[in-house]
Amino acid sequence: MYKDVLRSIEGIGLYPAISVVVFFLFFTTVFLWVSRIRRQEAESMASLPLEDGEIRNPQPGATRHGEA
Repeated sequence: MYKDVLRSIEGIGLYPAISVVVFFLFFTTVFLWVSRIRRQEAESMASLPLEDGEIRNPQPGATRHGEA
């Protein structure tokens, strides 16, 4: 039943191709971002879930959320 409904839709074959392209672009972008990140920044983000709200190694010009 579902196969008949999907076969009757014009241009349905385009959606899998678009999905693959979006999937590829997303993961390529994430891979490039991760490969270019500095080690200090990665370690800072890795320790975020363990911190108690204090900023131990602030970046120059960085502020806490809610502070101006």
